[in-house]
Amino acid sequence: MDLSEIIPHIEVLIFASEKPLTSLDIVELINNSFGFLEERISLDQVESAVEGIREKYNSEFYPFEVRESGGGWQFLTKKDFHKTIAQLNGDKFLKRLSNAALETLAIIAYKQPITKGEIEAIRGVNSDYSIQKLLEKELILISGRNEQMPGKPLVYATSKTFMDYFGINNTSDLPKIKEVLAEQLIEGTLIRPEDFTDQPIAEAIIDEEIIDGDVSAIEVNEEGELIIKKEEESDNSTEENNPE
Repeated sequence: MDLSEIIPHIEVLIFASEKPLTSLDIVELINNSFGFLEERISLDQVESAVEGIREKYNSEFYPFEVRESGGGWQFLTKKDFHKTIAQLNGDKFLKRLSNAALETLAIIAYKQPITKGEIEAIRGVNSDYSIQKLLEKELILISGRNEQMPGKPLVYATSKTFMDYFGINNTSDLPKIKEVLAEQLIEGTLIRPEDFTDQPIAEAIIDEEIIDGDVSAIEVNEEGELIIKKEEESDNSTEENNPE
């Protein structure tokens, strides 16, 4: 089959599916549909066709696009239309996770698989309610038990719904911790002479005679002005304070 024949079938499968479809899912579904054909489509053909479909719907003409999210391909509305769609679903659509739930979800996302005790050790507070809410929203799931820990506690991991909710395909698409922390770095405070007095700064300061943060030659005169002592004055002062 030519790609031009395959593309409409791929589009309709992605559109009609209740869950994200992987490229392998699409290969199997189409081959099952056209089982009477001797020539079966390949994974390479499907991936090429999907790429063409993506380029087609990336056009500004369409308010939706085909994206790999939640573990497979989906038709999703473009972010520019978020507010419009929110009106259709009301407050339920706009409801956000609480800070406590977001904290818990972030810990699970980056540390999974993880036990409730490990989550609480990081947060420093009881997390029963947050975990329960995240389970109810199907953003996390119980992935098994930690056989190495006493009592074999349950371990939690993020779900496909989590990936779909945040528009990512897998957990490797999450922002890297280093990248997040880099945005929060605080630059050192720049200390300027004018911060220490209401009086005009002496011309010596403006001439940038202070180098490498050396403030040993700065003094305040009787008028409250910051001035820099001349090199000779500084040397004389040193000699007076340290007689042989």
